[in-house]
Amino acid sequence: MQRSTKIVATLGPASSDEAVLRRMVQAGVNIVRLNFSHGSADDHRARVELLRRITHDTGTTVGIMADLQGPKIRVGKFEHGHIDLAPGDRFILDIACKLGNQERVGLDYPELIDDLEPGAVLLLDDGRIVLDVLEVLTQEIVTTVRVGGPLSNNKGINRQGGGLTAPALTTKDRQDIRTAAELGVDFVAVSFPKNGDDMRQARKLLTRAGSAALLVAKIERAEAIDALADILDATDAVMVARGDLAVEVGDAAVPALQKKIIRMAREHNRVTITATQMMESMITSPVPTRAEVSDVANAVLDGTDAVMLSAETASGKYPVETLEAMARICLEAEKSAEVTLDKDVLDRVFTRIDQSIAMAAIWTAYHLKVKAIAALTQSGSTALWMSRINSGVPIYALTPEVNSRYKMSMYRDVFPLLMKQMDTDRDRLLWQAEQLLIEQGVVAPGDLIVLTIGEPIGVAGGTNTLKIVRVGEHPPPQP
Repeated sequence: MQRSTKIVATLGPASSDEAVLRRMVQAGVNIVRLNFSHGSADDHRARVELLRRITHDTGTTVGIMADLQGPKIRVGKFEHGHIDLAPGDRFILDIACKLGNQERVGLDYPELIDDLEPGAVLLLDDGRIVLDVLEVLTQEIVTTVRVGGPLSNNKGINRQGGGLTAPALTTKDRQDIRTAAELGVDFVAVSFPKNGDDMRQARKLLTRAGSAALLVAKIERAEAIDALADILDATDAVMVARGDLAVEVGDAAVPALQKKIIRMAREHNRVTITATQMMESMITSPVPTRAEVSDVANAVLDGTDAVMLSAETASGKYPVETLEAMARICLEAEKSAEVTLDKDVLDRVFTRIDQSIAMAAIWTAYHLKVKAIAALTQSGSTALWMSRINSGVPIYALTPEVNSRYKMSMYRDVFPLLMKQMDTDRDRLLWQAEQLLIEQGVVAPGDLIVLTIGEPIGVAGGTNTLKIVRVGEHPPPQP
């Protein structure tokens, strides 16, 4: 049984060895994530080159996602590397401070002063430290410690409830977009967007850099929840980035928000990734906790396209084992995923011919209980539309476009295959598609499949034909 839910794995020191990465590819990783918060451009370049060599050898399709750092607001460095704060301590965030001590520390974002007022609550180190703002001066933010603990160099700062005005794209992000374009990545994830305009600006910069990569909006600000429809309009995919989101809106609110984001994204024909601490214990343990198993399974049942591993594969002790465990959980959860196709299709209004064909193919495939759907596609749009509704029928996206093949690596239920040559004669092309599916072991003679194609052949967005075929029933067409 093929796994429909895709797995994103972050590359890092634990997964940059060729033998380890080769095992991860064999274990079924679908997309690798380059975390631009860490490492140099040369580090990312070396990992891309290694991955491409491995996938060329194995004939597998693995997409590449560049994840921009974004405006992560952090404290500065401490003279001795760390301090311990106790409840009731007076603590100052000081723009002018070079090396921090028990009383004060510097800031990497001086504009934070403009976003605060007495009574605001600051959350440091993913909410482990809680500070109440007492006074905001020209160069200092005077606070009292509500919840204390150890605080070390460069830990992040959030404001409870959101409201920070830091731009989504920093100077570093703009350079990293150029690097991502140069590396030819398939996806670019934008950190901390507040609204659709942040994503439109990223799109403009990416296009200017010569890249057609799909954009992923990381939903991790409180403001992004209110602007979700606008963000979905401006992006190709969203990531439920539960770490910073939980700090801003409160951890108890995140499970319901996860379901809402995934549901809205699917309604907008957008792709979703669920991320953060999915298999966190496996950084140091060879087996997941029962809570982590349930977390991954629930994301699958929510309808997410992909689940993501971060430190588990970047720096953990068991990167391959973690990937294998996540794959097993996804497969098991998919067995019980509810099919609500009739309601989903009947409640929709279609205004495009290609989208109507995609929905008709899903409807027909489900009710005829066919073995597979084969979507002959240039851009991948037809396969995307089909994948927004769970029909229980695998979708094989056949394309001559290498870029489209890798972009479709993130679509749930979609298995992209490269057709090296797209014949301009429809009957020959459909026969070639049948042969490719037989060669891949997807279907056998006698199986019933649904095929979609566009005429004239080779025009993106032109899908206008649906055909129900019994494999091997027709002889090969004459040349």
